[in-house]
Amino acid sequence: MPYRVDIIGRDGLYSNILQRAPVGETRSTGRKGCFRMRMSREELLEGIEKALDYRFSNREHLVEALTHRSFVNESRGSVCRDNQRLEFFGDAVLGLLVSRRLLSRFPSMGEGDLSRFRASLVDESALAGIAEGIDLGKFLFLGRGEEKTGGRKKKSILSDGLEALMAAVYLDGGIEAAGQLVDRFFGPLLESIEIDAIGRDNKTRFQELCHALYGKAPQYVLEDISGPDHDRSFLVTARIGETCLGRGVGKSKKEAEQAAAREALRGIEEMEKSAPQ
Repeated sequence: MPYRVDIIGRDGLYSNILQRAPVGETRSTGRKGCFRMRMSREELLEGIEKALDYRFSNREHLVEALTHRSFVNESRGSVCRDNQRLEFFGDAVLGLLVSRRLLSRFPSMGEGDLSRFRASLVDESALAGIAEGIDLGKFLFLGRGEEKTGGRKKKSILSDGLEALMAAVYLDGGIEAAGQLVDRFFGPLLESIEIDAIGRDNKTRFQELCHALYGKAPQYVLEDISGPDHDRSFLVTARIGETCLGRGVGKSKKEAEQAAAREALRGIEEMEKSAPQ
């Protein structure tokens, strides 16, 4: 269950949440200063460490990475740093490590295609999909306003949070620890990408084919998310209107979409082969 504060109380509340570790649940009585905590600080930090399969030596980096600016804005000065600085650094860390893996995976690919693939791997949608896979939303420190408007599911907040986490892991454990996390998050996706002779991935090829055959782009529908928090599996279907042309499973939505596009392409190719000449 997500961490939440039902009633914002006295000035020291946010400071107490970050610095102390209350355990269990205290139910709100309606009085000023009372709150209900569904997850203790220790449980929250241990939960995200388990999801990342990484234990921090310095949890200050982790707390900073999980702290959204809305939480700081509502803290009345008791919390002074949000995760925007780590988000900035995490973007650079991801760019470096993903670029290195793309160079290794596609040694003959040109700069333009490498840049395009890197952009697609680390865009907001892809990062949010990975963040959903580890249930990052439930571990974030959000302000009351963001909590009420569904901030734990917003792509922008999730993708920024994942970048901040990458920076926190890098600062705590160095490039090797960050690289292991990148391998876990992006490795299966990189291996699943199939490139044709002119450098197009399955989704690009499928989109071009759909435009040629149906006059419109395909849609990808997330059908199911299964598995434990630290090992999520996404099921996606590739559709034209109500017609399902392919199904794919992956460790992220992006990976599942690639798999669905690949299956759809194979199905269309088989139909073309069997069609009367």
